[in-house]
Amino acid sequence: MKKRRAAVTGLGCICAAGSTVEETMRSLYAGERNPAPPVLVRTDIEKISPVFEIFSDFTGEGEGRNATRTTLLAIQAAREALAQAGLDAAALKAARVGVIVGTTVGCTLNNEQFCREYRLSQKPDVSPVTRFHANNPALHLAGLFGCGGPAMTVANACSSGTDAVGIAKHWIETGLCDIVIAGGSDELCRTTYIGFTCLMITSQEPCRPFDRNRKGLNLGEGAGILIIEDHESARNRGARALAFINGYGSSADAYHPTAPHPEGLGLRRAMKMALAEAGVAFGEVAFINAHGTSTVDNDKVEGKVIADLFPARIPVVSTKSYTGHTLGAAGAIEAVFTVKGLMDRRVPATLGFEEGEGVITPTVENTPVAGTTAISNSLAFGGNNAVLVVGMPSA
Repeated sequence: MKKRRAAVTGLGCICAAGSTVEETMRSLYAGERNPAPPVLVRTDIEKISPVFEIFSDFTGEGEGRNATRTTLLAIQAAREALAQAGLDAAALKAARVGVIVGTTVGCTLNNEQFCREYRLSQKPDVSPVTRFHANNPALHLAGLFGCGGPAMTVANACSSGTDAVGIAKHWIETGLCDIVIAGGSDELCRTTYIGFTCLMITSQEPCRPFDRNRKGLNLGEGAGILIIEDHESARNRGARALAFINGYGSSADAYHPTAPHPEGLGLRRAMKMALAEAGVAFGEVAFINAHGTSTVDNDKVEGKVIADLFPARIPVVSTKSYTGHTLGAAGAIEAVFTVKGLMDRRVPATLGFEEGEGVITPTVENTPVAGTTAISNSLAFGGNNAVLVVGMPSA
């Protein structure tokens, strides 16, 4: 039996760098970013770190009257991806379509006022509860687009979006689905902002991934969606394969709730697993889209693993220097950027980098890439590591 291949036929993205994939890529290649003190998230803490908030108008085209910000972001990105894939309501109805979305915050932590009033034995407005029940992101998208296949929301901390894409790959390959709407979406919230500040891993200046003098991460929000489709089915309907998800690896450190293993043992396993599944040698990788949070521990560990596994220097970029850390959406947004990097045959500079630690040096300018394979890494709280291997179609 001929193996089913997971083709990417559509891409969608909204983040602080742009409201569409093309708008975002223009910002990345122009070296533009816009971290600023939070406006939508209000706190009274003393140390304010900049964030990457979205101020563009996104409404879900009338479908989001009771939708949370997380769901609206996912709708925006999904509509863009479906349009590029050439999939309308009739096409979705005729196929076995699954939906899988990664998230961490979702909408749950933005119900702070309701929780406060409830604990004080007041009679709070229950609309936040109603809105929460209606806003499982995957189920919301499945209902909106009439998808009758499996619907799953992945909440696996900062690797959620990557895991969603990797699971979608397996849904296609095993014949469970013909098409999967896969990705991640997350909104900023007060609880997350204060929580990361309390962990002392946020920076009061724009983040500097892999720089020796990095101070920590900046939070962001956004959504990335990929349409992943059985290649044969896509070809039969005349759709173009932009890329393929050829490998997926997932491995836990089993070490610490928030810190990565000092030797990056879980990340090593995940990277090797993904490359083995893809049938790709280390020397065939054109570039790596690193997790690159700009935290002291993450960059040190990830840089060490990359340097050990790829002794021949290849381009490494952290696109979080443009989007901030979008948590559950990060891996999906970065999967979109990885596909685009292969298509454009270049990757952007890693903003903020000036001085290395002698381990790896990320891109400092727009960098041409040669080859047809790239890697996207995600490292998550809880010690989870998820890796995608993305490949271009044969000429």
